[in-house]
Amino acid sequence: MPELWIELPTNPDEVREIEVDDQALWAAFFAEHKLAVAPGEPLVGRLKARVQGDGALVEGSLVGSVVLPCDRCAADVSHTLDVTFEAFEEVDAAELGPGENLVRKEKGVLLLDAAGLLWQQFLLDLPVKTLCDKACKGLCPGCGVNLNEGACECGPDEGDPRLAVLRNLKLRQ
Repeated sequence: MPELWIELPTNPDEVREIEVDDQALWAAFFAEHKLAVAPGEPLVGRLKARVQGDGALVEGSLVGSVVLPCDRCAADVSHTLDVTFEAFEEVDAAELGPGENLVRKEKGVLLLDAAGLLWQQFLLDLPVKTLCDKACKGLCPGCGVNLNEGACECGPDEGDPRLAVLRNLKLRQ
C-alpha cells in the first residue's frame, strides 16, 4: 500500500500542517485495490497533526471528486468528496498487524502515515451503492441493453421452465 510518512514535531504545542495533493498517490491506491474509480476534480488532503501522549491527534479534510460506475447500469457517476475528520492514532497499537499502523516511532521521532489516514477517510466516504439515479432500471440480464434508454426485445422473463406446472397452481385459504 502506498505510504507517505511525515515527521511530527516532538513538542505537543507545535502543529505540523501537511497538504497531500499528489494524484499519482491516489492512482496507486486505485490500482492496488482494483477499484473502478476514475479521477474527477483533484483529490487534496489537508492535515494538522500534533503529538499527544502515546500518539498523534490529527484534524483533516479531503476534497475533490471521483467518477464511479453506477451499480445497476454502469454509467459514470460523479461523487464529490468534502470530508472533515478528527482522529487520534496510537503508536504501534499491539492489535494491529504489520503495515496497519498509521503512527510509528523511529529513533525517538514520531511518524504519521498521511496517505494511509487519507485513504481511510476516502473509503469511508464512498457510497455503499452508487446509483446514477434512484429510479435507475439497470441493464437487461438477457441482452445487456440499458433499460434507462428504452425497452429491450427480450420480452418478460417466463421463469424456470421446470417450474411451469406450478404457474397455474391455486391455493385455498
